Amino acid sequence: MSYELIALLMFSSMMLLLLTGKRVFGAIGFVAAAAALLLWGDGGSEMAFSAAMKLMKWYPLLTLPMFVFMGYMLSESGIAEDLYKMFHVWMGPLPGGLAIGTIFLMVAISAMNGLSVAGMAIGASIALPELLRRGYDKIMITGVIQAGSSLGILIPPSVVLVLYGMIARQPVGQLWLAGAIPGLMMAGMFMLYIAIRCRLQPHLGPPLAQAEREQITWGEKLRLLSAGLVPVFIFFSMTGLFLMGYTSLVESSAVGAAAATLAALFKGRLSGKVMEETLRKTLAISCMFMWIILAALCFGAVFDGLGAVKAIEQFFVDSLHLGPWQILIIMQLSFILMGMFLDDTAMLVIVAPLYIPLVGALGFDLIWYGVLYTITCQIAYMTPPFGYNLFLMRAMAPPEVTLRDIYVSVIPFVVIMVLALTLVMVFPQLALWLPQLHYGG
Repeated sequence: MSYELIALLMFSSMMLLLLTGKRVFGAIGFVAAAAALLLWGDGGSEMAFSAAMKLMKWYPLLTLPMFVFMGYMLSESGIAEDLYKMFHVWMGPLPGGLAIGTIFLMVAISAMNGLSVAGMAIGASIALPELLRRGYDKIMITGVIQAGSSLGILIPPSVVLVLYGMIARQPVGQLWLAGAIPGLMMAGMFMLYIAIRCRLQPHLGPPLAQAEREQITWGEKLRLLSAGLVPVFIFFSMTGLFLMGYTSLVESSAVGAAAATLAALFKGRLSGKVMEETLRKTLAISCMFMWIILAALCFGAVFDGLGAVKAIEQFFVDSLHLGPWQILIIMQLSFILMGMFLDDTAMLVIVAPLYIPLVGALGFDLIWYGVLYTITCQIAYMTPPFGYNLFLMRAMAPPEVTLRDIYVSVIPFVVIMVLALTLVMVFPQLALWLPQLHYGG
């Protein structure tokens, strides 16, 4: 059997196992281990062991549990809810102001947690009921929460970019800086769309009533401002220490985790229940990602050994006579297709052994491609019929928000994301300028 056929058999076997509903790491790890043993005998067992050692020695992985802990601590202790109240009071008088404030909230949650699920949970539980009660259009705000929560996998500290950095062997610090400008640009595009649409159609996002605004004193506004800025201060102090060179990446994550815990303590919200829930969720998420990375590294080692990446490159370039940009666009389209059925980590693990070496061979920057991959994941998350975010929203939304409402709500935001993806592809410096500025070269 040719190596190309073996690679195709491995890939199809993995996809078949994933369609049965098995755990992602179990399906990928099983195919990798079975292929290694069949191809190289007992010596193939060294591949999994080597992958495990590589994972355990990868120092930046320590940032993963630290940042996840920070996000859950701020969420479980109610500090994230303070942030929403601040945006509610200060942005409410504007047409569509509460929806714009919700995007601000999502950006802040993303900067705390790095996971889209956390933003979705907070947005659906805190922001959505309040926006519906204020008379906001249910279709528009459902889209706002889904689009805003997707920013969690792009704005640092993105957990998905940590995984990409591990698999692509790229520095996480550069990836995070590369995702910052595109992530904030996309958030700004969302806010601009909301502001223009609510200006043209005021009934979609009515401002707070004059009587209600008069009831809120300046003292109350300033109190909420100070309470809401606590998580923002934590993030910027942590990031500032890192960018100024006072702390390493891992040390800055420890600063963030410690600062979030101290903030909860000083506010009198650090109870035993909060600590238990935070630790339990942090442990669950961290272990899940470690198993996935381990399976991906093992699968990638077998693929490298087969020379499958070279065969795929020859197929695209020599057989189909495609140029580098045409191949890149096909890759992005395949991500969107897979995103209708899989989450971002599963997509990354499945295609990383194929795509990442190919992207490098085609002459593209792997830091820049990490941002493209992440934006494409955001689009795939919100693409019907089986987008990941669509079903998360269906599970968390109140009964009056139907599945049709959820599907319709994402259309304008998906268009904005495609526009943002196009801008980053056409102007790579949107992603590369900040890491080049900080790290040089």
